Amino acid sequence: MKNKKVPMRRCVGCMESKEKSRMIRVACYEGKVSVDPTGKAKGRGVYLCRDRECMEKAKKKRALQRNFEAEITQEEINEIFQELSKYEEKGD
Repeated sequence: MKNKKVPMRRCVGCMESKEKSRMIRVACYEGKVSVDPTGKAKGRGVYLCRDRECMEKAKKKRALQRNFEAEITQEEINEIFQELSKYEEKGD
């Protein structure tokens, strides 16, 4: 029996690789940035741990703007992180 390979992704907040299933994806398609809980939206995606600290780090480092190479307004950033907080895991 073959062991199935677990997809790993790197968090743009803490820069640690973790299982894709334990992370939340943020997608950027045609200049529109959105939270992608299904992980199937079109466009370039970055991943974040479902952890407030990682989300704060990513926000502080302007990780979304850098990774998407896009001008994202502060308002959009605030909306994205507001939505991300809904997917936060309470204690691991």
